[in-house]
Amino acid sequence: MAVLYDVPAPAKLNLFLHVVGRRPDGYHLLQTVFRFVDLCDSLDFESTADGVLAREGEGLASLPADQDLVLRAACALQRVTGARQGARIRYRKRIPAGGGLGGGSSDAATTLIALNRLWGTGLTRAELMRLALPLGADVPVFVFGRAAFAQGIGEQLTAVDLPERTYWIVRPQAHVATADVFRASDLTRNSRSVKITDFTEWQTGPRDRRAAGLFQSKKPLDEDGVLGCDGGAFFGRNDLEAVVFRQHPDIAALVQVMRGAGVEIRMTGSGSCLFAEFPDAARARMHRDQIISKMEDPPDAAIQGSWICQGLGDHPLLDWVDD
Repeated sequence: MAVLYDVPAPAKLNLFLHVVGRRPDGYHLLQTVFRFVDLCDSLDFESTADGVLAREGEGLASLPADQDLVLRAACALQRVTGARQGARIRYRKRIPAGGGLGGGSSDAATTLIALNRLWGTGLTRAELMRLALPLGADVPVFVFGRAAFAQGIGEQLTAVDLPERTYWIVRPQAHVATADVFRASDLTRNSRSVKITDFTEWQTGPRDRRAAGLFQSKKPLDEDGVLGCDGGAFFGRNDLEAVVFRQHPDIAALVQVMRGAGVEIRMTGSGSCLFAEFPDAARARMHRDQIISKMEDPPDAAIQGSWICQGLGDHPLLDWVDD
């Protein structure tokens, strides 16, 4: 049977994340920019003739099959297309679970894209994106395949061009429950909406020190807390940070250590992972080594994982789907 080996599923970062409202059904309305990075899970897909979907890989025992986004994605593709093939799917996880990096969503999108190719079901990108949305709000952007300005619950996507950047991603020891963050009474839910041009104009504004990931906090934020073209290292903010930092003082303390060392840091998604942006890997490694060497406690007392990652222009599987 046909086989696809080492199919990548990249992690994502939310370069900013504003909560601008809430729908009557309880879903929060967001604005964000998604960027893929080269920290990737990889999956193998072997087509079978029996229609059965099977999975292999470390750590799956703790994940019930009915909650596995990969199996749910494969089942959805079977159901919609009437495909009679099955698949054996093997996982190699590198993206930490529950860190705000979108690993499960990315795996699901890679499954849709890979099995659409392997089974010859021929769905277009738009059709796969419609299939992806019920699996989770972050799944469509991985099928979309480009860095994107996102609105709605994350499904209204517009491609954006982003400069080459390197990211230092840090995973704190703490585990963050996403549901608890969105249920918090002190979560900001009425941030002023921004336009995509606000972000793109900021991107093309003066970048010198901001591009180096160096923290510039002296220029005040505007009335809604959004940085202008001459302000700090990041556009806007992540509205979920204040809740997470209150619920998890150890994460807040780690952020203060990094900012105190002169590096701006931001949380991705609902956390717990944090990231800093740099123009190249050499500078990212330099700041990482300097900060970790100066930490009073052993680094593993506060940090569970750390990666130097390159930002990607497009999803590695962009050309696997017809527009």
